[in-house]
Amino acid sequence: RDRHGTMGYRVAVAGATGAVGQEILNILDELRFPADEVIPLASERSVGREVAFGDDKRLKVRDLASFDFEGIDLGLFSPGASVSAIHAPRAAAAGCIIVDNTSHFRMDPDVPLVVPEVNPEALEGFRAKNIIANPNCSTIQMVMALKPLHDLARIRRDVVSTYQSVSGAGQEAMDELFEQTKAIYMNDRKEPSVLPKQIAFNCIPRIDSFLADGSTKEEWKMAVETKKILDPEIEVAATCVRVPVFVGHALSLNVEFEEPLEPDEARNTLFDFNGVLVVDRPDEDEYATQIDCVGDHATFVSRIRKDTTVPHGLAMWVVADNLRKGAALNTVQIAQALIEEGFI
Repeated sequence: RDRHGTMGYRVAVAGATGAVGQEILNILDELRFPADEVIPLASERSVGREVAFGDDKRLKVRDLASFDFEGIDLGLFSPGASVSAIHAPRAAAAGCIIVDNTSHFRMDPDVPLVVPEVNPEALEGFRAKNIIANPNCSTIQMVMALKPLHDLARIRRDVVSTYQSVSGAGQEAMDELFEQTKAIYMNDRKEPSVLPKQIAFNCIPRIDSFLADGSTKEEWKMAVETKKILDPEIEVAATCVRVPVFVGHALSLNVEFEEPLEPDEARNTLFDFNGVLVVDRPDEDEYATQIDCVGDHATFVSRIRKDTTVPHGLAMWVVADNLRKGAALNTVQIAQALIEEGFI
C-alpha cells in the first residue's frame, strides 16, 4: 500500500530534474496518485541528487540509462526527445507503460496522442507499442477549448497566434530571462545563449527550428497534432511566439465553423466542459492572463466574441499553465485514465 493507504503502482519519472519532471512529481503527490513507489530518473550527472516529492519527502535520483524497468508499471517520461527515443521503447519492452511528454512519438501512427478530456477513446491503441504520447503544450490547451465547440458546430479552420512562456524551453530559458532582465536594470547586456535572441522586454517569433516552407516546427506540431487528436479535416494556421513570461502560455484563436455558433452558446458549452474555466466578463475587466493561471489545473477561456470576417466565426483567448495542463498534469491524467479504464 502507498502512503495514502491505497493499493499502489510502481512509477518511474524520467527527466525528474527538469522543469516538467519536477512538476510531474508535484502533481503525483497533489493528486494522491496511487503509487507504492516513485523512482526519479535522470542523466548520469544528476545521479544521487535529491528531488522533492510533496512537502515532506526527498527522493534520490537514479540513472535512466542503466535503470531496469522490469516490474515498473508506469513510466512518465520528459527527458527530451532524443533520450525518450532510446529509453522509452526499452522500458516499454520490459512491460512498463510509457506516457511520453516529448515530441518523439506524437505522430507515430501506432502511438495514441491523448488529452483525456478530449479523446480518451484513443487510449486503447497504446498496446501496439506500450507508449502513449502527450501532445505539445500549446496544442493541449487549444484542443481543450476547441473540442466542445467542434462537437457543436464543426470547425473548418483555426488561425492561432501563441504567446508562449520561457518555461516551455526549460529551466535554462527561465534563468536566461531572469538574468537578462536583471542585467538591463544594471545597464549591462547579457548575450542570449539558450534562446535565439534577447527575450527580456522582447518577443521572438520562432519556437523550435525553421522548416522548408518558412513555418517553425512548433507551428507544424500544432497543425498536425490537432488533426490527429480532434479531426483530420480541421485546417490550422499557427504563428508561435516566445514572450518574456516565466510560466503560462496564451493563445489568440480565430475559429471558423461550418454552422452558426453564437458567443453565448459557445460560452455555455465551454462552461460545462470538464477542465475548462470560462472567465469572460470584459465589462468588469475579467479575463484570464498568464499570471492568473500559474499553478492551476484548468484551461481558461476568455474574450469569446464574434469574428465577422467569415460567415460563422468566433474569436477567443485561451490561457493555461504550460508546465501543468500543458505537460505534467496531462501526463498524470493519462496515467489516471489508464487505471480507471482498467488497462493497468
